[in-house]
Amino acid sequence: MSDKLPPEGTRADITSPPPQPAPKLMVRGNLQRDLFRLGVVPCAAVALALTGWFTHSRLQTLEAAFDAEGQAVARQVAAMSDLSLYAGDLPALQNVANAALRGGQVMRVEISNSAGVFVTAGPKASSLAQLRMFTSPVTLREASRASAFAPAGSTAAGETPIGLVQTFRDTTAYARERSRSLMAGIGIALVALLAAWASVRHMARTVARPLRRVSRTVAALEAGHFEARCDVVEGDSHHAPPAAGRGDSHELAVLARDIDRLAERLQSNRRISEERVREATAVALQRMAEAEQAALSRARFLAAASHDLRQPLHAMGLFIDGLLPGASPAQRPAVLRLQESTEFMGVLLDDLLEISRLDAQVLTPTITKVPLAALFDQLDAQHAATASETRVRLRWSDHGLAVRSDAALLQRIVGNLVANALRHAPSGGTVLVAARRSRKDGDNVRIEVRDNGVGIAPIHQGRIFEEFYQVANTERDRRRGFGLGLAICARIAALLGTRITVRSALQAGSTFALTVPAARADEATTPEPAPVALTPLAGLHCMVIDDDPVILDGSRALLEQWGCEVECVSTGAEAIARLGTGDLHFDAVLCDLQLAGDDDGMDVITAAKRLQPDALAVLVSGATGPEVLQRLRHGGVTLLTKPVAPAKLRALLTTRRHAAAPA
Repeated sequence: MSDKLPPEGTRADITSPPPQPAPKLMVRGNLQRDLFRLGVVPCAAVALALTGWFTHSRLQTLEAAFDAEGQAVARQVAAMSDLSLYAGDLPALQNVANAALRGGQVMRVEISNSAGVFVTAGPKASSLAQLRMFTSPVTLREASRASAFAPAGSTAAGETPIGLVQTFRDTTAYARERSRSLMAGIGIALVALLAAWASVRHMARTVARPLRRVSRTVAALEAGHFEARCDVVEGDSHHAPPAAGRGDSHELAVLARDIDRLAERLQSNRRISEERVREATAVALQRMAEAEQAALSRARFLAAASHDLRQPLHAMGLFIDGLLPGASPAQRPAVLRLQESTEFMGVLLDDLLEISRLDAQVLTPTITKVPLAALFDQLDAQHAATASETRVRLRWSDHGLAVRSDAALLQRIVGNLVANALRHAPSGGTVLVAARRSRKDGDNVRIEVRDNGVGIAPIHQGRIFEEFYQVANTERDRRRGFGLGLAICARIAALLGTRITVRSALQAGSTFALTVPAARADEATTPEPAPVALTPLAGLHCMVIDDDPVILDGSRALLEQWGCEVECVSTGAEAIARLGTGDLHFDAVLCDLQLAGDDDGMDVITAAKRLQPDALAVLVSGATGPEVLQRLRHGGVTLLTKPVAPAKLRALLTTRRHAAAPA
């Protein structure tokens, strides 16, 4: 058995072309009207055709009978008057004419010839429109041809007319009968049409009624009412009772039963789905409650741990800063390393505090006009040394634009993005900070920070704004940050009504951008406060309230080293008593928030503002919980977060010295 090859130019495996979408069918009207038209139009056409044919035949029969009777009378009169007309016997012709009238079929008879004979019978009608005339020639009968005396060559009788007979019939009765026939035909047509209309209307309703129920049921199912049913039985379709087999059932009843089964299945599936949704919702609510409880527990733990960590860290910072000036050359490196470690711990706690403050929504941005040139100058001064150390070229392009935002918060966002770009840019690379008008909306300014570093893989781009998430710091080197900078920036951006976007690819660098509203040209710029020069603090009278003796000792040593007069108190009641003596004047009051027992630092600060309003009242706290931050914000209290950097404390006391200096 040999294989048959396909003919040349053909393929053995013929793939059919993809199916084309079926054209859309446009449907107008409704089914009952369409069925009505479909049934009535053919019936009407057949009824009209048959009625027309019957009426036409009837009218033709009447016409033929009328003409035949008139013509027969005319021939009969012509046959009876041939000899009398030939002989010119007028009385005989008159008798023939009168005899024709007595038959009642004609109303007037006229007999005439070319010799001037003219005999009439019957009245002359005034209007010829109601009369129809029938004529017949008068010829001699065939018997006259048998005359033995006819000369040879004479003309045979019956070949040449010797006269003319005219009979007139009245068409009134004929017209009445014709009208009656027409009316009968029209009546028959109307009866046929009415019967067809009634029959088709009944059949259309019989078919359309169950289909309407099916349609309403489908619409109810589409709307989600799965309890709807068609309730169509065989009797609704005007058919015989249902047979035993499904194949003998009416199609509409079969369709209705199928729709009902579909509705039952949908209703069952809906019950199952609702039960599953209820179960899933209960599980989700339980897990959500567990997550909220875990979040609250974590928040309480972080707040407590933050406070407990800040207390010794604050004391360590005070003692280290006091030891550093008097450290020997051999001790100085160790003290510096200790100070560096303390600063790293302080940065981590400050970042945690910043996130807590943002989550607690205690920060209110101050929206002003911010010239980007001045902002970029400050950031350049802040990061120029780092760029020089890493041999990265730092470029700025502000295009003379200004935005409406909070200057400090915007500087925090852009500064963090610049620091990250410098950290990841290769040696000899470039970091560009550019501002330009938004292409989509000219009322906004887009600030971009670009680098040509290693880039960020797409798998990491969705998580870089999470807390403690770092792409290239799996060894958790604290010199490369803690993974909180971008999380803080994302929260600050949300506070400013914008968001940070990232566009990056491996080995192609990264671009971080945010969109800020542009400032109007006529909007005034808020002047920046002039930096306060550090001045000696000798003679500044300070009160320190804390229940930790170590912190009291460290604060006393640091403040006395700066030349301040320090009085340390461990309880709130003792502090309020000292403030209210009237003979003691304090320039600054530094109080811890959580004192021993039931003492509250807020009460001490409130009493200090009341008893000595000229004193600088500062609350020092290691608590970072949202509730605490909300409370301090509503109280309008100046807050220093533990561990307090000595430089920050000195700058704050310096502002108090400037405020107290005589003009």
